[in-house]
Amino acid sequence: MATTDKASTKDRLLDAASELFYRDGVSIGVEALCRTAGVSKRSMYQLFASKDEVLAASLARRLPAYEAQLAPGSQDAGTPRERIMHVFERLEKASTECDYRGCPYLAALVELKDPEHPASVVARGAKEWMRDFLHARAQEGGARDPELLARQLMLVFDGASARAGAKVETLDGLATATVVALLDAAGVE
Repeated sequence: MATTDKASTKDRLLDAASELFYRDGVSIGVEALCRTAGVSKRSMYQLFASKDEVLAASLARRLPAYEAQLAPGSQDAGTPRERIMHVFERLEKASTECDYRGCPYLAALVELKDPEHPASVVARGAKEWMRDFLHARAQEGGARDPELLARQLMLVFDGASARAGAKVETLDGLATATVVALLDAAGVE
């Protein structure tokens, strides 16, 4: 019974952390986090050594859904070019949602500014996953310089995500048009 209670408390904390950190940023206090989760600070500290660990765990927990949202399901889900385009089409679609605040992993990296912070380590891993995904598709698609193309695509993704998340830009095909130009210039089929 205690295991179920702890799992429930942990889930509530991670759900609250995911929502609050994404909506309000990483500077939210432990009291606000615990109040939103409906748990005591004591319970939080029994599960996690610090708020930093809660943030890292909440980012790690949402990573599989984030990856699934952006990457097509199977290796047979289209050409390398189509698989790259899928990422940016999903970004553009997500950016139209009223609660869209940009990439949660980029936001954590920018806000924390500490590469050794536990959440920065998780966030950097998420960005490396995406770069590796784009690099592999660029290589499969015959890009002249897959490494350069992957870096360019990451700049488009992060820039588009940040601008749309800050509500200073609506993407409306802007990211996908930019990606098409990059893919054409790189020779990706």
